[in-house]
Amino acid sequence: MSELVQRFQEYSSWRNGVLASLERYRACVGASDLADAASDQRFARLQTRLIDDKLSIAFVAEFSRGKSELINAIFFADYGQRILPSSAGRTTMCPTELLYDETFPPSIRLLPIETRAEAASTSDFKDQSHVWTVLPLDISSGEGMLEAFKQVSLTKRVSVEEAKRYGLYQEDDPDASLSLDQNGMVEISQWRHAIVNFPHPLLKQGLVIIDTPGLNAIGTEPELTLNLIPNAHAVLFILAADTGVTKSDIDVWRDHIGSGPARMVVLNKIDSMWDELRSAGEIEQQIARQVDTVAQTLGLAGDQVFPISAQKGLVGKVNHDPALLAKSRLPQLESALSAELIPSKQEIVREQLLTDLNEMAAAKQALLASRSRNVVEQLVELKSLRGKNQNIIEHMMKRVDLEKKDFDSSLLKLQGTRAVFTRLSTEVFTSLGMDILKEDIALTREAMEKSRFSTGLRAAVREFFARIRNNIFASGRKTEEISEMMTIMYRKFSTEHGLALSAPMPFSLDKYLKEIELIEGVYHKQFGTAAILTTPQVVLMTKFFDSIASRVRQSFLQANRDVEAWLKVVMAPLEAQIWEHKAQLKKRRQSIERIHMATESLEEKVEALEQMQADLDTRKKTLSLLESELRGAIVAELAVLKAAA
Repeated sequence: MSELVQRFQEYSSWRNGVLASLERYRACVGASDLADAASDQRFARLQTRLIDDKLSIAFVAEFSRGKSELINAIFFADYGQRILPSSAGRTTMCPTELLYDETFPPSIRLLPIETRAEAASTSDFKDQSHVWTVLPLDISSGEGMLEAFKQVSLTKRVSVEEAKRYGLYQEDDPDASLSLDQNGMVEISQWRHAIVNFPHPLLKQGLVIIDTPGLNAIGTEPELTLNLIPNAHAVLFILAADTGVTKSDIDVWRDHIGSGPARMVVLNKIDSMWDELRSAGEIEQQIARQVDTVAQTLGLAGDQVFPISAQKGLVGKVNHDPALLAKSRLPQLESALSAELIPSKQEIVREQLLTDLNEMAAAKQALLASRSRNVVEQLVELKSLRGKNQNIIEHMMKRVDLEKKDFDSSLLKLQGTRAVFTRLSTEVFTSLGMDILKEDIALTREAMEKSRFSTGLRAAVREFFARIRNNIFASGRKTEEISEMMTIMYRKFSTEHGLALSAPMPFSLDKYLKEIELIEGVYHKQFGTAAILTTPQVVLMTKFFDSIASRVRQSFLQANRDVEAWLKVVMAPLEAQIWEHKAQLKKRRQSIERIHMATESLEEKVEALEQMQADLDTRKKTLSLLESELRGAIVAELAVLKAAA
């Protein structure tokens, strides 16, 4: 088993351990009568984050660089044969995602290339099952799977006009004429996108492998440029040891890959340098020189370039030949990938989990502390009644009534705050709502269709991004107003009525603003340099805007979900403690009243409250222990992985 596979399995085990601890903590919260709609929603979000957690690795290379062979060597060697087709020439013609979704049977879903003529991105089509061609995948037959995987390499010939309509033929490309056959037809991929649903153990645990069809596709398929590659947790850029870095390699590296964490360069096919007429030392020097050249050209440190032989590594694994596997240097790449990829991914998930846990735990402990404080106050009051006359008891009843009156007065003021809260909440969505975004996209498409010049097209897209930024800014100001208002209200109830409230949960739309800026940056890289756009580039720009619109739509959908979740949660701790305080005031009044009416003995009531206090102390300790267990499950395993890596 490779180190990368082992580390990924450890990561999956860590997630399962955190899930188990989270469920125990949730059960304790429920048993302690501390659950509410807000905390239930938060628990569900934490569980979903862990269950649906994906870790994606993108493999990017020009054709015939051994990309598919590398995927076979790292992930599928245990099958004893190649799973992905690997041969001379192009074996991957369209972007391919290898993943596992238990809601679908093992299959290959293929999106026809004709969909490029429509105003929709690949992401938009993922929810339209009728558009895809679905082929069953017989996982019991290695040969059958290999034949099914060959679908991604199928091509078709179309006219130049049709290729232009899809944005797959550019007349200003000096190599364009070379793609024409004797009949003037252009060879293109039969499919736009492929999704392989394969119950491989690692894919079941959340791994997603992205296989790209070649460097040209990076510029022509917006889904790669805007979604798959930027969002991958690791990108392996594969070069051939005998060719080194080409101009197209440099352009793609600088424009689409070079920046970002876990970007690695793989110098494949070092076995082409294994020369029996040279000594081992000479071969080593030649490989080292090529590594230095590649690193210098791409602006990297030498240890970020990994010389390997994917083919020999695969053979070494399949034939259980440790010497050949070591000579292929594949284990060094797997070790580096696991050391950088898994811990960094786990660190991100860990921080998100700890943030939510700390906020939720503080709220629950504060609620228990409030209950405990109220019980202590009741005990002090009731014990002070021992041997007292009726006048003193009546005075205490009046004092509780006065407290309740003051508290009810504060609740009336809170109703006014609720009205403002509701108004501001509605106003957040007037600029962040999906209907507004839909209008902005339609306006931009209309402006692009009317414009025949490059400046008009660019102006339409520029104005689109400006409107989007302004909308996010406007919604952000409203959420800031809500935060300020809730902070004042939290502070008021804490100081005037002794409620144990910390600051309300913070919220910001900044990350969505940054995401929009990143999308705009990709657009400018693609279309910002040419003064005049050719007709094929105009078609491609339109396709890019379709994907831009889809990506922005996804970002706005997530922003809407996050805002809705925050609005439900931000008032929850205050409401929970208000309800608790009201209930305790009522109980105090009833206890004193019963003693006044002699319907219940004072000592029996004191004894019941003392038992209640003991129960609360026990629950508080149990909850603290489970919090510590959950926090330990999140943090401790990370240290183990880092030490092992």
